[in-house]
Amino acid sequence: MRHSGLISFGIGCMMALAGGWLVFPRAIYRAENQPFAFSHTAHTGEKGGMKCEDCHSVAADGRFSGIPKLEQCAGCHAQPVKGSVAEKEFIANYVTTGREIPWQSYSRQPENVYFSHASHVKLAKLECKRCHGDHGKSATLGPVQRNRVSGYSKTIADQHMEMADCARCHAEHGLKNSCLDCHR
Repeated sequence: MRHSGLISFGIGCMMALAGGWLVFPRAIYRAENQPFAFSHTAHTGEKGGMKCEDCHSVAADGRFSGIPKLEQCAGCHAQPVKGSVAEKEFIANYVTTGREIPWQSYSRQPENVYFSHASHVKLAKLECKRCHGDHGKSATLGPVQRNRVSGYSKTIADQHMEMADCARCHAEHGLKNSCLDCHR
């Protein structure tokens, strides 16, 4: 009798662990879709020829432009260029109306984290794909995985943006870390 109780307890523990391992991550994150279909490859591929910096630039004073504003897109898309359905919807819903695009951010950081794109892109000369993966070669934008509790995003193009990833890269480049380098 005692032996079957231990077996039942062990099975219960295994089921609870498996449930926590498989269900909890799916329950705590919600997927938020981007406002419309967007293809980086149409812009950065052989036909587009654009670079990351053309839309996501770092200013001379070190400020990062982040997600492009409508005026940047409207410069080329006042009229349909390729004539795709997505482009026509984009022009009708945003360019013509002058309504800013409600992009979902893949990289919302905690309030106490300071990150400078300038020091990483301009000074360290890291390529965007070092942290963002080959996001510039994506044909579609996947949903943003947003934590239901904190509101912070889980990944950027399947690249985890966690403190351990930053610390690992700093160690690879022989940089010493101080908590105050990134946390304010």
